Amino acid sequence: MGEVMVVRESFAVGVRCGEKTSGGEPGGQLGGEPGGEPGETLGMNRAREELELETGEFELAVQLGEVRAVPAGPGRRCVPRAEVERLRGAADFPQALRDRLWVVGSVDGAELIGISRDRFVKLAKAGFLRPVRWYVNRYRAVVWMYLADEVGQYGRAHPEVLHTRLPVTLRGVLDDGADHRARGWRARRAAHLVRDAADAWEEAAVWAALLGPDGAAEVVPDLYERAYLRRSRCGLPPGRPGEFASRELIDRLVTADHPDEIALARLSLAEALDRARRTRPAPRPAVVGEPEDGAEPDAAPAGEPRPLAEPRPRRGWRLRPPGESAGTRRRKKLFRPA
Repeated sequence: MGEVMVVRESFAVGVRCGEKTSGGEPGGQLGGEPGGEPGETLGMNRAREELELETGEFELAVQLGEVRAVPAGPGRRCVPRAEVERLRGAADFPQALRDRLWVVGSVDGAELIGISRDRFVKLAKAGFLRPVRWYVNRYRAVVWMYLADEVGQYGRAHPEVLHTRLPVTLRGVLDDGADHRARGWRARRAAHLVRDAADAWEEAAVWAALLGPDGAAEVVPDLYERAYLRRSRCGLPPGRPGEFASRELIDRLVTADHPDEIALARLSLAEALDRARRTRPAPRPAVVGEPEDGAEPDAAPAGEPRPLAEPRPRRGWRLRPPGESAGTRRRKKLFRPA
């Protein structure tokens, strides 16, 4: 097992530390019980039903790591039976699990810790409260959602911030239009995806998606490597943005836009890509007519162009000589001289 980088998140933006840990590729610890063979697994729908969760609650539980899911093939995941039994055997199931997955908006979150909605929004924009989800309402406004458990923990840990006057520097930053909500959501989402990545290529694909096509092209000059990263992950999953979310808005919210965030993603992509290349190269298309056993390919004489390949007809079409189409034959029959 090789050493891999551990991704840590700061409360505001997400920081990638250089600390090492042993244990294979990111997400390798999710593939079965340590020291033993993986047992019975359940499909995602079956696991959701046995945990008595709604679809949105189950998706959030897997994302947050409350429910441990393991890879089950390309693009598929499943839940070990032992994980379901562990959660079902916990005290106050399923209410305790649902309480940990309870999400609130700014109004309910402010009421939960006893402050005004305006103070809650300011704390969220400053990065002290990070959203876990977002959606676009019918007025085309982005609505940020927060874990009620995290909001309550922050209120209990920092009572002085809730009711005292905000520092002058923080008020100045907020007056200048600072808003860390989208940046904080991206940091949380990228960390979850890196944690669940099956190998270094999938980890690199997360950072490439965070940078967007143009930003990733600056770090990954190879065309085939960029195509492989896009196939692995074309963008950060926005979750449930709602029917009113436009593609432009989604792209803006899932792409890094702060200089520090971009620098972190570029550094992480380069490091993950270096590990991925050492593991295996990106797939490349086979060259048609490539010579075997080191033989030289056939070349056209000097100064003459290489002959073009014979064009292939479309599938299902029958080739006829010019002037022998069905319409031409019908006209010949109508105007045939007596």
